[in-house]
This record gives sequence, structure tokens and C-alpha cells, in this order.
Amino acid sequence: MTDFLPPLNDHNLPYPDTMHPIVVHFVIAMVLFAFVCDLIGYFTRNTRLYEVSWWNLFFATISIFIAVIFGQVEAGLAEPYAAAEPVLNLHTLIGWSLAGIIAAITGWRYILRSRDPKQLPVSFIGAGVLLTLLVFFQTYLGDKLVWVYGLHTVPVVEAIRDGVL
Repeated sequence: MTDFLPPLNDHNLPYPDTMHPIVVHFVIAMVLFAFVCDLIGYFTRNTRLYEVSWWNLFFATISIFIAVIFGQVEAGLAEPYAAAEPVLNLHTLIGWSLAGIIAAITGWRYILRSRDPKQLPVSFIGAGVLLTLLVFFQTYLGDKLVWVYGLHTVPVVEAIRDGVL
């Protein structure tokens, strides 16, 4: 079966570089920008920003599932060593949770938008604050996996292949 799979490169991936960070940065930007648009729109009463926020949430919802799929593939190919495993497991758990949370918030936003596109309850702004904090924490964990534990970096992949880690 493995004869049909492409060989793994220096990053222990079947493609040139990690795809998860590329896709996930779009999600991070869209979620945070949606929240900023909601916040500014709420306080300035500029309801046109609600439409901008809606479309950012909509595309973030689609993109996060793509990011999670690439994340799962790349986590499986990372061969994490013992010190990195707890962080990777938490990052994975929160990633799947965020996919569901963002989808639920987008669904809630769709209902609010259908009822009255010019109104946004303060509870939705509160949910945006919590979502933003969760996204920041998830970003911290992802950064830690790359910059502290070096997953999918050439020196760490070589150390794992050589049996050092």
C-alpha cells in the first residue's frame, strides 16, 4: 500500500512544506477581523460592518475544517516526541472544538442576520470576546509546537529519524 504514497521529504511531509499553518492563518485573520468589525459596528452603529463580519465568519467556518484536516495529517506525520505530545494533543482537541464553536457561532450569526441584519445583541459580542481569547490561546499552542518543539523542522525530523529524540 505504501508504494502508492509519495515519499516523505526533509520535513517528514509528502508535499514541500506544512499546509496547516498557511490555511489556519486565514482562519485566524478572518475570525479576528469579524470580531473587530462587529465591535466597531456595534459601537459606531455602522451596520455595514455587520455584513463584512458575516462573510468573514462564513468563510472562516469553511476554512477551519480544511485547516483541521491538514493539521490532523501533519500531526500524524510529525512523530511527536514525549515532551511535545501534551501540547500537540491539547492543540488538536482545541482545534476540533474551535471548528464546532466557529460553526455554531456562524449559525447563530446567520439566525441573527435573518431576523434583523441591523441589530447585534451584546451577548454575541461577548461570545466574540470568548472566541477571540480561545483563538489566541490556540495560536500560542501552535506557535509553541513549531518554535519550541520544532515539529516538522528539518533538525527535529533528522533527530527523530536518527533516534536522538
